[in-house]
Amino acid sequence: MSEKLQKVLARAGQGSRREMETVISAGRVSVDGKVAYLGDRVEGTEQIRLDGHQVKIAAVDEQACRVLVYNKPEGEMCTRKDPEGRPTVFDRLPRIDGSRWVAVGRLDINTSGMLIFTNDGELANRLMHPSHEVEREYAVRVFGEINEAMLQTLRHGVKLEDGMAKFDKITYKGGEGRNHWFHVVLSEGRNREVRRLWESQEVQVSRLIRVRYGDLTMERRLPLGGWVELGLKDVNYYRKLVELPVETQSKVKVDEKRIDNNKSRKIRKNVKKHQQRMAQGAQQTRRKKR
Repeated sequence: MSEKLQKVLARAGQGSRREMETVISAGRVSVDGKVAYLGDRVEGTEQIRLDGHQVKIAAVDEQACRVLVYNKPEGEMCTRKDPEGRPTVFDRLPRIDGSRWVAVGRLDINTSGMLIFTNDGELANRLMHPSHEVEREYAVRVFGEINEAMLQTLRHGVKLEDGMAKFDKITYKGGEGRNHWFHVVLSEGRNREVRRLWESQEVQVSRLIRVRYGDLTMERRLPLGGWVELGLKDVNYYRKLVELPVETQSKVKVDEKRIDNNKSRKIRKNVKKHQQRMAQGAQQTRRKKR
């Protein structure tokens, strides 16, 4: 049976389905030597190339769905390559054979916390799509005077430049003076939406951390810059959430514990090694420029 070209490319880990639609529309994909068009369908036996490079097509039942949770630090870009040479979230991730990691949404450069990656572009696309209303929870520190009228406005809805937006839930977590911590929940991922909602009330966001995606919360023992691969139970939680068939294979041992102190220390060591390699690379680049 034939499938839409963008769906096949997404499953091959080339990006989300939405990203692949853009790539196809730009004329960057060919099928059996001919430029592909949006709406084309393929059987899976064709030779498909993206930017001239052959794409290895995975059958639905061949590729095990994998999911990583990454604790993004501030200062990293949610892009594969940055023209200004800034670090990206993909720099630290493990290599994956025959595919590549796709980010489930983005966090801006000044936002830290839970970022999900998968090798299944269809899963990424559905988790991001507003129709599935997957909850995202953020810890946010705001600076300014806050009153109940403002909070009610944020709960009921604010008109932003790209339409109405609101927080599904706001919970006060304490603070001192004009600095206050809240946990906020919303079910979509528009660009800088949390910051823009608070700014509409003339208060400034000074810290923003994503702590939950769906019902899964990022473990506190996961260090900044560290990642952990989810086991089969959690992978299938996300798949069921967006109405995809369950996965039966996993790279993670069934009886493997979540992050304990020993595992946390190992992750910290790996993060430190990566930072040292990045620093050495930056020094070499500066020397070449002299």
